[in-house]
Amino acid sequence: MTAIQLSNAQAVILSTACARDDGAVFPVTATLKGGAVGNVVKSLLKHGLIEEVVADDPDTVWRHDEERGPITLRATPLAHSTLGATDEQDETPPAETPIVPAQRRKGTKQAALIEMLRAEGGATIAEIVAETGWQPHTVRGAMSSALKKKLGLTITSEKVEGRGRVYAICD
Repeated sequence: MTAIQLSNAQAVILSTACARDDGAVFPVTATLKGGAVGNVVKSLLKHGLIEEVVADDPDTVWRHDEERGPITLRATPLAHSTLGATDEQDETPPAETPIVPAQRRKGTKQAALIEMLRAEGGATIAEIVAETGWQPHTVRGAMSSALKKKLGLTITSEKVEGRGRVYAICD
């Protein structure tokens, strides 16, 4: 069973909220710019780590609801247990907290890239470009960023005579 993986921004926002007596997410203390705060809290909402409640303070409004009025966000008990910040003895330990599995969409270009790299013999940049329609620099960027850094996959490359540089995922 795996734990919920939090990004640095998610961890900062969530731990700040859990440290507050009311569990309020806002005001956000993380140094995020533009729509990044919205993206982070949407992800936390999706995982059930924070919830929407009626806002008492106009400075903490997340959004406005026609029925309930101003809405803000606060940390849930799942957030406290995920961070290990629970004080109550009768609560379920973090290891037994229900886990939200990472869901990957099927049929995406990233899924096709992973499939090509896992196939016997791997794939060249030209083969991946032909399959996905991406530019060569996009293929290289996807391998280094999305696959290596975000998904933690190990990608090898070797020069194969008659084929060029071939990339593959090592399992």
